Amino acid sequence: MAAAARSTDRPGALEITRKLTEICGPPFARFAGPADEVAGRTARWVAVPGGPHAAAEVLRLAAAHDLTVVPRGAGTKIDWGAAPAQVDIMLDTGRLAGVWHEPHAASVAEIGAGTPLRAVQATLGRTGRRLPVDVPSPGATLGGVLAADESGPLRHRHGSPCAQLVGVRYLDADGELVSVGESGTARFGAAAPSGGHAGGPRAEAVRDAGPAVGWGRAGGLFVDGPAAGGGDAVLGRGELPGLDVARLLCGSQGGLGVLVSATMRVQAVPAGRVWVSRPVWTPLEVHDLVRAVLAAEVAPAAVELDLPVPVPLPRRRVPASHPSVAGRPDHPAVTGRPAAGSLVVLLEGGPSDVAERAERLTAVLGAEAVVNHHAPEWWGRYPFAPGDTALRIEVPAGDLHAAVYALRDAAGAPVPVRGSAGVGTAYAALPGVLSPERVASILTAVRSVLIARQGRCVVVAAPAPVRRVVDLWGELPALPRLRSAKARLDPHHRLAPGRLPGGL
Repeated sequence: MAAAARSTDRPGALEITRKLTEICGPPFARFAGPADEVAGRTARWVAVPGGPHAAAEVLRLAAAHDLTVVPRGAGTKIDWGAAPAQVDIMLDTGRLAGVWHEPHAASVAEIGAGTPLRAVQATLGRTGRRLPVDVPSPGATLGGVLAADESGPLRHRHGSPCAQLVGVRYLDADGELVSVGESGTARFGAAAPSGGHAGGPRAEAVRDAGPAVGWGRAGGLFVDGPAAGGGDAVLGRGELPGLDVARLLCGSQGGLGVLVSATMRVQAVPAGRVWVSRPVWTPLEVHDLVRAVLAAEVAPAAVELDLPVPVPLPRRRVPASHPSVAGRPDHPAVTGRPAAGSLVVLLEGGPSDVAERAERLTAVLGAEAVVNHHAPEWWGRYPFAPGDTALRIEVPAGDLHAAVYALRDAAGAPVPVRGSAGVGTAYAALPGVLSPERVASILTAVRSVLIARQGRCVVVAAPAPVRRVVDLWGELPALPRLRSAKARLDPHHRLAPGRLPGGL
């Protein structure tokens, strides 16, 4: 609140407030409060523009007064990544919402950046379609998901949300509306709606800059060709004009442009879904089972792993009939073994086809495999809690077990790990009580193992003392080209300065 209060003392602050109110309307422009922060950095103003033109006016006002702007959706990932150097105007995208598509059988839909994913799925569901995106953040908006390149279990079959992107409308740092790719109703390249333009000089500059800079399968940087599953795997250079720029926005945390809308691929809701689960105890066991699942050719929609921290075994075993373990035959007190983790495979498709594939999969996974018609409780949830140091591990799927063992060795104990074992992306949680120096040493040890395996470990979120000390990103070969892209798209560093790697 102190930072927001100080803003009223700055000459011209009240004039800026008045202009923001004229642009957005009286209820939608105000001085920031204590909850209006980005990774611990408090904003000075909050503006909630009612449409693309109003959002463009906010950016033009910021440019005229040399103010920084940080976009915010639902705020579910506002503490992810590095803290911005300064937050003058927090641009809330909540009114940039809506779903546009025609006809009902269309394979794409244009979605406003501020639209909650739950609303998107509900709208598409009325016509029997869905967006194959199932991110763990409850209440997340599409713009926030793309800005963080967040994805969920369905990334195994469909790639990240950015891999399903076929067009975007975004505002550059000067408030110019740029349209690239395809819209849900008409080709953007033919006529950019709402006064925007297709491509533009900055987009052309990025396309002409040489190898494309982009983000990996869960937000990691790449240059011309990351591991399978990332945006580049689907949105190859030249597939649609300008998508080099579109994929740059994915994972950029608002540091390269402000998303207005995105056109996404949509599909029919599958008629049948089952989850085939099997208990697992070690990362090596998971490695062997995932290889068997992928070799079985059962076309899984998702292959998810949950390895919780084992609890101490009881001194005495308890009969399965005891009331304390009723209905829980796998309880450690009954089995005498540590609590198991789980490997769960999601199968989707026609009911008879799914049933046949589930039968084949259970034969592969063995007698302990169970078929369920509901997802396990942990499905689509992160293993970390507020206050933890959250890590994301990306490595070829065949080396994920080595990454988990390296993390355990570095931490000196098992840590909870959960994620997409079939594509080698997993999340882990370190206790928030660990000192920054201890976290830094763990990261160094894990990264030294991963670098030889073409993997990486990124700090997704962390307590402020840890975030200030540790290297959040690790080695980034693409940093020079990211710096070049920032210089072209935001030369004055007004958009979320410091949120990108390298302090960009």
